[in-house]
Amino acid sequence: MLGVDLGSYPGQTCSFCKEIFTDSKEMIKIERIAKQKGIWGLGKKTKITRTGNSLAVRIPKEIADYLHLKEGTETWIQPEGNKLVIEKG
Repeated sequence: MLGVDLGSYPGQTCSFCKEIFTDSKEMIKIERIAKQKGIWGLGKKTKITRTGNSLAVRIPKEIADYLHLKEGTETWIQPEGNKLVIEKG
């Protein structure tokens, strides 16, 4: 989840779409571990805004806090398929 290993859990794979499903008991375990690791609920919608001739991505406070980002933190940004990847420099 969000690049953090939460362990292995039993599940069933859809033979058509290959999506993996787990039962509610396992999902409760996954949610508990994700909360312990501080990543539960970190996925957020954000908006791209204009700043001068460039575009800027707003980073929600919860994500900035989790990654210890501060104004002026150097980052590396690159496309990966249809994703935008931003890494701390």
